[in-house]
Amino acid sequence: MAGSTPVSLSADAPASPQLAVQPRKARSISPALETWRRFRRHTLAVTGAIVLLILVSGVLLGPYVWPVAINDIDFAAKLQGPSLAHPLGTDDLGQDLLARMMYGGRISLAVGFAAMLVALTVGVLVGSVAGMASGWLDAALMWLTDLFLALPTLPLLLLVMYLFRDSMKKVLGVEGGAFVLIVVVIGGLRWMPVARLVRAQFLSLREKEFVEAARALGASKVRQVVQHILPNALGPVIVVGTIDVAAAIIFESTLSFLGLGFPSDVPTWGSMLRDAKDYLDIAAHWALFPGGAIFLTVLAINFIGDGLRDAFDPRRVL
Repeated sequence: MAGSTPVSLSADAPASPQLAVQPRKARSISPALETWRRFRRHTLAVTGAIVLLILVSGVLLGPYVWPVAINDIDFAAKLQGPSLAHPLGTDDLGQDLLARMMYGGRISLAVGFAAMLVALTVGVLVGSVAGMASGWLDAALMWLTDLFLALPTLPLLLLVMYLFRDSMKKVLGVEGGAFVLIVVVIGGLRWMPVARLVRAQFLSLREKEFVEAARALGASKVRQVVQHILPNALGPVIVVGTIDVAAAIIFESTLSFLGLGFPSDVPTWGSMLRDAKDYLDIAAHWALFPGGAIFLTVLAINFIGDGLRDAFDPRRVL
């Protein structure tokens, strides 16, 4: 065309929109990693986890560092305060309190976590069945749950321990019988809140789109529970589990303090408090250390539970 000027492509010409480099998409974070990130931001929960880790490491590894027998008697050193020879002092028989504290700590923590497993197992089973069922089965299971919730926990716990501890000791031995009975009784009286929580989670999750899609594809109820519903309901259950650990430690200490727990020659934090109650004016350290251990352990576990609750709840800002 006459008078037209040819257009040349210059190196400085802007690139076409089709050739522009697209920005890289942000990497997606898995729910587990996001939960861990939120938990790390909870200062009290991290502090509680560190304290609990120190306590657990101390009671498990301490005997290798401080290999003193728990029943060694030294009347010349009775009721002594903390010293280099006895870092936590001694009791009325001259027995080393540090060694007995570590032994009692293993018992208290083992009872706490074992009772929690019993409570979670029973509670998840009952809550899952009630949440997936309908009609009379759901009503019967919730009636049973409400019945157990109405029972006075501590008096019933004391009664069961008083009635069955001797027969259990004959079957499983002194320590084994006491341990199994305490764990089963405490766990058997702590499953009801777990069951109610799991049922509520199941009633909500079973109507979600991904569960309905699995149901439309022919998945059985067991597969729906195991692969889709239960994994998404575990967050609140874990939080309740931490509360059960703390409650079980307190219950075990109460039983030992009242003389209905482990035998008198087996040191636990609760039995040490019971033995020290008559010497508070002249040997306060004897009660201070086991009492402080119970307090720190329960407080640390509660802090961890608070952190897990906030970490599993995306509506909370951390």
